[in-house]
Amino acid sequence: MVQQYQSPVRVYKYAFELVMAAYEKRFPTCKMIPVFLGSDIINDQKSSDGAVHVVQRRCRLNVDAPYILKKIVGVDHVVFMQKNTLDRRSRTLKIEARNESFSSRISVVEHCLYSVHPDNPEWTCFEQDASLEIKSFFGFESTVEKIAIKQYTANIKKGKEIIEFYIKELIDEGVTRLPIWQPETEAPKGSDATLSSTESTPRRTLNSNGDDEEETSNCAPKLETEYIHRILGDLTPYQESKLVQLRSWLQASDKGKVPSDVHLYRFLKARDFQVEKAREMLFHSLSFRKKHSVDKLLDSYQPSPVIAQYYSGGWHYHDKDGRPLYVLRLGQIDVKGLLKSVNVDGILRHVLAVNEEGLKRAEEATKALGRPVTDCTCIVDLEGLSMRHVWRPGIRALLRIIEVVEANYPETMGRLLIVRAPRVFPVLWTLVSPFIDENTRNKFLIYGGNDYQGSGGLVDYIDQKFIPDFLGGQCLCDVPEGGLVPKHHYRTAQMEQELERSDAPADESSFDVKGLYHIAYIQKDYQHEVLIHVPQKCCAITWDFDILKGDVTFTLLRSTLPLAGSEPHEHHVSGAVGGIGSTQYTDKHMVVGVDLRIVEAPLICREGDSVQGSHVSSVPGSYILQWKYFDSKNSFDLLSMNKSKVMYYTELLPSDKFRGSMTSLQSCHSGFSQLSGTTSHSGHSIVTHSSCPSN
Repeated sequence: MVQQYQSPVRVYKYAFELVMAAYEKRFPTCKMIPVFLGSDIINDQKSSDGAVHVVQRRCRLNVDAPYILKKIVGVDHVVFMQKNTLDRRSRTLKIEARNESFSSRISVVEHCLYSVHPDNPEWTCFEQDASLEIKSFFGFESTVEKIAIKQYTANIKKGKEIIEFYIKELIDEGVTRLPIWQPETEAPKGSDATLSSTESTPRRTLNSNGDDEEETSNCAPKLETEYIHRILGDLTPYQESKLVQLRSWLQASDKGKVPSDVHLYRFLKARDFQVEKAREMLFHSLSFRKKHSVDKLLDSYQPSPVIAQYYSGGWHYHDKDGRPLYVLRLGQIDVKGLLKSVNVDGILRHVLAVNEEGLKRAEEATKALGRPVTDCTCIVDLEGLSMRHVWRPGIRALLRIIEVVEANYPETMGRLLIVRAPRVFPVLWTLVSPFIDENTRNKFLIYGGNDYQGSGGLVDYIDQKFIPDFLGGQCLCDVPEGGLVPKHHYRTAQMEQELERSDAPADESSFDVKGLYHIAYIQKDYQHEVLIHVPQKCCAITWDFDILKGDVTFTLLRSTLPLAGSEPHEHHVSGAVGGIGSTQYTDKHMVVGVDLRIVEAPLICREGDSVQGSHVSSVPGSYILQWKYFDSKNSFDLLSMNKSKVMYYTELLPSDKFRGSMTSLQSCHSGFSQLSGTTSHSGHSIVTHSSCPSN
């Protein structure tokens, strides 16, 4: 596979002729490039009028490669062939370099171009691209590719520094301007004055002011390094190259307006600067934006009266880094009321408008501050969060919104500060967090109780004068207070029926949209167990499971014996009864109270129950989530073979994901707490567990 690298335009604020004089001072050796061992001219040719000068050199480079690799290939340096074509008439220098060493195994081709800046004849532009194809190299293909990338990056970094060094040297010698070449007489038609192409380059406006303009329809504007630094900050040469590649692909595809470079950068960053993956993600996003007229959203969208009054979110000044600050009082939002009034599409459209506004504010902050601001900060206040928010249609709506936002607004979240997280927060986190991109999750800071106040809290990220009044600050935050949506805003009975159907018992596919949940078959005498290794105290074990068939008892245990290297005991039922199996980490020889500690007493769960819970560990160790078959009637059904079916998901929340005390997320009563016995009209129980370290 051929790897392509393309750098943005580099601008020297000196005339072309002075830059050329500085460039020639690099040869035959360059003291600023230690790996450049020297060069020999093998061909030197000029046109009759002196306008075109072609020089071919054989250059020797000491490649920074491992000693063992140099020994295997038997060389200390590599040879490159370089062809320079200087056209003084058009004021261009074209450079082509190819490797001579190992050319049958590796192909390295580099092109460079020096030309006059299209908008300022006293400036010079430099463009560079390269391709690398490794056919075979003694089994060291990956190592050689890394070396080549490292060498290319180093050359880019050093190139501008070298030219400017020699320009300064010339200026110190009194050379500040050199004459532009002029023909003595007009070269006769058909003479060798046309040794090199003198095609005129279409005039273009480089993207140095943030505006893309061009005077020919087939010539796209190019990126300058200074422009990239101003709007995106310090990118590595590799990252700059990938940005140029993605932009060039969009311009060549002729698919309409090219998004801003900041927009392209976000998609590249979300896909670790893998152009193909970023391009695919961007393609789907552009299709989504076109289908839903997102580009016109800020000009056309007006929130409905229900959204305007009961959606508790709004923009509020900025954080210490200049990022636009959004405040969301999630605990005050009536999720069920909003869904019944404006449905999920109405909420989603509002969220899209909020994100578009965030992009606009970040762009304005970049211009105002004179430095890159590419993302936003969000405060999520969870005061008032309760089990009414853990309502299955509401969770589904939230997951859909997260999916759309992550697909179309990647890397727009600079920091998310979750404050006043209540004891039910781990339940919501367990349901939602697996669907959030890992890079985004790493930007979350979670504060339980009042840990957001004082040093180490919000003041570390937001100026005291901008902390909202309802969080103990002095700044009035004009965000709707939310509250229950009056029922007269509810939509049709059909909408009510659709929501109720979506709150029906889960099956294997209705909720498991990303394959996160597991199915367990619990049989009489053979429990199902999940082993979780807790590395330190104050970690939270969370769970979410649905009883799809039969009844079970659920227990949380801690083993006093080391189970780190244990394999689960696999118990299989014969094929005559269905071949259903169970996974176990405990056996009949382990004694409760000695080998096993009951961290939480058994909870009876009935068919149709949806159970969420969490437990904060006081000691590290091996914890076991255990489901056992439960038969209150002591019956024996030959057809069912006394078995139950459970769909479950578990997660361990490390203590370092939270600020302050993890126990502030929980109440101080051991055992299970039935906060809401019937949280939906379908009668499915949502059970949460609250505990203080006691295990």
